[in-house]
Amino acid sequence: MTKPIVNLIDYNPNWEKQFEYEKKRILDALGDKVVGIEHIGSTSIKGLEAKPIIDIIVGLQDLDEVSNFVSPLNAIEYEYVPKPEFKDRRFFRKGLSGQGTCHLHICQFNSSEWIEKLLFRDYLRLHPKVAEEYAFLKKELASKYQFDRPTYTKNKEPFIKKIIEKARKEIHSK
Repeated sequence: MTKPIVNLIDYNPNWEKQFEYEKKRILDALGDKVVGIEHIGSTSIKGLEAKPIIDIIVGLQDLDEVSNFVSPLNAIEYEYVPKPEFKDRRFFRKGLSGQGTCHLHICQFNSSEWIEKLLFRDYLRLHPKVAEEYAFLKKELASKYQFDRPTYTKNKEPFIKKIIEKARKEIHSK
């Protein structure tokens, strides 16, 4: 098992095409159980440096149905990875541990997990200066924690929470 490192690369316009390809495969595998599917994470924000991993979120009516998806997703190269720390979502990875090319997050549609991931993405898409701040933070953390991806991820959380709160306030003030 390879230890995951933090390797940020320049934005790649092919990430959107890669998402569309994976989206079709996931929808073909899971059918009408999928209520929503979105490209999230840094690869979904034009111009943002990112780890070259496509993050995809799938929304379901009932999270208990995920156990029925392990086999169909395995057939399209997504491995279920139990993550007890994720209470409201299930996690699948495409690719070897530490070398995944796609991360699939499955949660209940319109749950706080779903809403927060989209609020963050959409806020960065609408506010390029904030996306630049995030890029700077990521570069700083990547140089400090290149060989410690969990700490890199954990140290991004305060910024992400702050942006989600800003996004919520903007929505409620409209």
